[in-house]
Amino acid sequence: MSSPPITDTDTPPAAPAPAPTKASERAARFAALKARQQAARTSNLKEAAAEAARAATDPNALASLGRKHAIAAHKLLKAETADQGGDFERKRAWDWTVEEAERWDRRVEKKARHKADVAFQDYTQDARKVYKRKMKGLKPDVEGYEKRKMEAIQRAAASGGLEIVELSDGEMVAVDRDGSFYSTEGADAMGSKPEKEAVDRLVADIKKAEEVRLKKMRERRRDQDDNEDVTYINQKNKVFNEKLKRFYDKYTADIRDSFERGTAI
Repeated sequence: MSSPPITDTDTPPAAPAPAPTKASERAARFAALKARQQAARTSNLKEAAAEAARAATDPNALASLGRKHAIAAHKLLKAETADQGGDFERKRAWDWTVEEAERWDRRVEKKARHKADVAFQDYTQDARKVYKRKMKGLKPDVEGYEKRKMEAIQRAAASGGLEIVELSDGEMVAVDRDGSFYSTEGADAMGSKPEKEAVDRLVADIKKAEEVRLKKMRERRRDQDDNEDVTYINQKNKVFNEKLKRFYDKYTADIRDSFERGTAI
């Protein structure tokens, strides 16, 4: 006699999963923390290896490390000399030659002049600083231009187009007799026509300055509320006006309201 087939209804029900205990939860959290620690350790090792490789190949990184080492050595020597009660400048000069000492003095003097020249004095001085910064970035061939200019002046003076006149203070100037030398047509002969690379650098500098100006304009518009009255000319003036508003608005509220209503005070 064959046994009856086993159906799904005859299988015993599965036992319910045991509820997680506090110990198992702590163990799971600990395992997750260990995994995060291992991942962070691996990432740090990779970053350290990449930094070491970059320092070995990047001259800028090597120069930065050299400056940091020199600064640290300078501070350490100064602290040791101060503890011993000696003269730091004299002790440091023992390792210097006369040329190195003079070069260092010129560098310190130049740095002091630059530091004193940072503050705004007048618009002429500010324009001079902008001009020097642009000249440093554009790197025009000023010496070549002056050389070609003097050669052109000498040729024009020899042919009779220019007359060299000495002023009362001894300065020599070139006088254009017929007005053709300093005209637009004579620009090429004068040697003032720039090279294509120099023109491209100037165009790129102008575009960069325009992009910076537009970026600042967009930032000002983004920070400005459309319903707010514009009482400032730049961001610094806006901050100053806000300080005045915080401290003195409670004293001037009646006066401002009277002005807005048109009421006589």
